[in-house]
Amino acid sequence: MASWFSDNAFMLGLAVLDGLSSAAAIFMVAVGLTLVFGVLRVLNVAHGSFFAIGGYAAASLGLAVAARGLPGWLSLPMLVVAAALVGVILGPPIERLVRQTENSEPVLQLLVTFALFMILEDAQKLVWGVQPVVSDAPVKLMGTVDIPFAGDVIPFNAYQLYLLPGVAILTLAGLMWTLRRTLFGRMLVAVTTDREAARAIGINASRIALLTFTLGTIFAALGGALASPTASLVPGIGAQTIVLSFAVVATAGLGQVEGAAIASLLIGMGRSLAVYLEPELEVVVPYLIMVAVLLVRPQGLFGVTEARRI
Repeated sequence: MASWFSDNAFMLGLAVLDGLSSAAAIFMVAVGLTLVFGVLRVLNVAHGSFFAIGGYAAASLGLAVAARGLPGWLSLPMLVVAAALVGVILGPPIERLVRQTENSEPVLQLLVTFALFMILEDAQKLVWGVQPVVSDAPVKLMGTVDIPFAGDVIPFNAYQLYLLPGVAILTLAGLMWTLRRTLFGRMLVAVTTDREAARAIGINASRIALLTFTLGTIFAALGGALASPTASLVPGIGAQTIVLSFAVVATAGLGQVEGAAIASLLIGMGRSLAVYLEPELEVVVPYLIMVAVLLVRPQGLFGVTEARRI
């Protein structure tokens, strides 16, 4: 065992570091998905498209900064600008459409959001084409750092090591503070818990739903924007991301924000370890983790069993 560890220490260290950055990007999408489900009770398949469009928008803004000879550091704030634009432009109109299915059968809700996903996928191809789009200026700007690990030194991108996990941690902390310490957060929790009771005490549930959906869209777009400097953007990236996000949400339990962070870490690490140690298992590892959890706890790691209303 010691011999195996020493032989594979370098790859193991890389897998852990890659797993952290991968978990951060997945969390940004999954937390938006779980927020939207908590308020609207709709599993939004189109959520993966927000990730992809956020990535494309950030890459486009980054390339525009470089083409105009502007300072390279501007590519970093462009990531946030791109996510905000995607959230504000796409969030409200899509929320109004999704809200129309609020009291419909779950199958109809899935079909509507899947149709939205297909429309947005085609819109991406019309705007950005089918060739890979790359804008890695933020990664180059931040350089690399040497990480000591098991007697070896691993060179790793500072962007992936610090910025991606840092933004995810700040997002989680900000969300928890908002939900527990602010009026908006308390109203959101009230609407999530019992919409009829929330309306009865004067909360505008429709406005809370709109703001929450827009916020979830921004989180997903920010996840794509943050991931865009580390990978080539190609058609289909949104589909891959939404499937992983569903695995995270199912593993954590529907509507669980803190659980989404832990489940993202589990799935991100598991997927990364598979890439380095057993590449043929990369595709199935996230779902093996999900199935293993659901066999023991069908409501997810942090989910609670709810009484069914009749």
